Amino acid sequence: MPQLNRLQYETSPYLRQHAANPVDWYPWGDEALRRAREEDKPIFLSIGYSACHWCHVMEHESFSDPEIAELMNRHFINIKVDREERPDLDQIYMDAVMAVTGQGGWPMSVWLTPDLKPFYVGTYFPPDDRYGRPGFKRVLKALADAWREHRDQLVHQAEAVTEHLREQAHLHDDGGELSVDLIRAALITLDRAFDPHYGGFGRAPKFPHVFELKLLLRAAKRFQDPQALEMVETTLDRMARGGIYDHLGGGFHRYSTDARWLVPHFEKMLYDNALLAQVYLEAYQGTGKEEYRRVVEETLAWVEREMTDPEGGFYSTLDADSEGEEGKFYVWTFDEVRAVLGNDDAELFAAVYDVTEPGNWEGRNILNRPKTLAQDARLLRMSETELADKLRPLRQKLLAARNGRVRPLRDDKIITAWNGLMIAAFARAGQVLDPHYAEVARRAARFVLDRLRGADGRLFRTISPGSPPKFSAYLEDYTCLIDALITLYETDFDLPWMRAALDLTDIVLRDFRDEAEGGFFFVGREHEPLIVRQKDLHDGSTPSGNSMAVTALLRLAKLTGRRDLEDEAVRTLRLARAQIEAAPLAFGQMLVALDFYLGPVDEVAVVGPASQPETREVLSLIRRGFRPNQVVAFLDTELPPAERERIAEVIPLLAGKSAVGGQVTVYVCRDFTCAEPLVGLEAVRRGRIPHSPQTSLNTSSET
Repeated sequence: MPQLNRLQYETSPYLRQHAANPVDWYPWGDEALRRAREEDKPIFLSIGYSACHWCHVMEHESFSDPEIAELMNRHFINIKVDREERPDLDQIYMDAVMAVTGQGGWPMSVWLTPDLKPFYVGTYFPPDDRYGRPGFKRVLKALADAWREHRDQLVHQAEAVTEHLREQAHLHDDGGELSVDLIRAALITLDRAFDPHYGGFGRAPKFPHVFELKLLLRAAKRFQDPQALEMVETTLDRMARGGIYDHLGGGFHRYSTDARWLVPHFEKMLYDNALLAQVYLEAYQGTGKEEYRRVVEETLAWVEREMTDPEGGFYSTLDADSEGEEGKFYVWTFDEVRAVLGNDDAELFAAVYDVTEPGNWEGRNILNRPKTLAQDARLLRMSETELADKLRPLRQKLLAARNGRVRPLRDDKIITAWNGLMIAAFARAGQVLDPHYAEVARRAARFVLDRLRGADGRLFRTISPGSPPKFSAYLEDYTCLIDALITLYETDFDLPWMRAALDLTDIVLRDFRDEAEGGFFFVGREHEPLIVRQKDLHDGSTPSGNSMAVTALLRLAKLTGRRDLEDEAVRTLRLARAQIEAAPLAFGQMLVALDFYLGPVDEVAVVGPASQPETREVLSLIRRGFRPNQVVAFLDTELPPAERERIAEVIPLLAGKSAVGGQVTVYVCRDFTCAEPLVGLEAVRRGRIPHSPQTSLNTSSET
């Protein structure tokens, strides 16, 4: 049995995967950094994550090789980092990789001076020269020689890269206008990049671009733009039918390696599915297409079934690989399908899900639906309902059979930011689809607030089952959770969610705000010193901490009337304005927040007896349509007067509002100036809600 290194004591599955390497790995921390300084050795920093296929490849090819490990141990202090635990380090050194090479990825390989400045960077290295890449052994030897013989040059290069990173971190308000022109410019860019046949933007590999899809939905509503809606629907339809979607178990894989969404990178990430569930739900609200509802329900069912801790939190990822092969868990031969379903049912299933004897990928089949349900039904000479009813039990049989296979590794870290995104997804589904989803959101929120919040009210980044929480939370952890808590308040109107959101907002303003230039730093003021203190303004696979800060602060300002929160949000928007103008596709969530800021925003106050069916139906009507620029507060007239006063103190939108004649009453306001109230269910049903534009993206009638 191999001797284990220090990583055996870590809670991260990614770090533990390297515990048996002959490499003398350290986790990032004082011990490793002190040894680098004392021995005057350069640091080899390797950053990845547990679901990363090429991380596994490099671990197997190089880090498990005794000859390579000996080179690493002799010449370098070797540090392994899970990017999901330490996004601060990942962001800084990925920026260095991008600045030097023009492209990034994982595993990230960076060589640092003992004072943590990068002098050589890269991503995946094969063990020997191949694929047009230098071999890892050759790189290690060359860098060891250079450190010994040409250190001044390496130090000079490290200083130059570090200075570039520091210059990038300084931003300023360019004085430009925050207007709809920024949204229009983004639409032009999206239209140019749009694939009209398969949906999505750009060429392979294709990512879902969730923030851009959310922006397009809002643009379709704001400008009554059918092309914007067409881009959304084509993309959502094609993704839902493609191999990127798990047609048996629900949920989406990371991205598609081809242009038609057939061949995914098979890892499944919590954050992707949280964001995609939200955009499919918004598209369902706007179009009424049942296919979108089905995708939301199946995706959330997968999260409940496979990604939810018994205590309520959500796990992070499922690996792309199983039994050493990428995608093996998910693909099928025709014979395997026939063995489970029998000849006749297998022929039907194969006709719909593109299963053939030769296979559609490396001799096997990735389940996908080249045709729509209507097209398949016509070809098979049956109704759509009949075909859907026939396929449902066949999928269930295949799922049961698949569950007997060796499963991909699950990373059971529970990350605050990603949990915030998924809490928001479940809460919104609880508003629109089924109250059950709201209870899932509540359990997860209670878990995060109970287990990932310290005695001082500050958050932690992550926790693993059976272990205490680790690492101080980053800006994205706070802002994603704050936004989720606001959504949860708008779901069940339980005031503690709002109180928690406001308490966390106070910490963000105190610990993360850049009072000099505006915006918010990625790390808090008490974080360990790094070579640069950055601000994350542009969105990546997840929304940036700043874009979520703007989103949450604007929502809170509309509910509480706190102008100081709106001022901070606007200051951050102004800081990002020039970058948005230059590269709109990097700022999708910031543009969504800008759309909310530009408004008009309806501040909806509902007052009435919570126990009455009419009140519940009014709330359902308000939530049914697509109204992205809206906040909703509720005052239960069955509560004692003192309790109602306490609620109105926290949410002034409810102050002075009453249920006229004892009936449920809706007040629609803008900047706390309200239109004539709608009294009773029939008044809400009959007329358009004052100020509100249409809620359907397909027609001009009110839903």
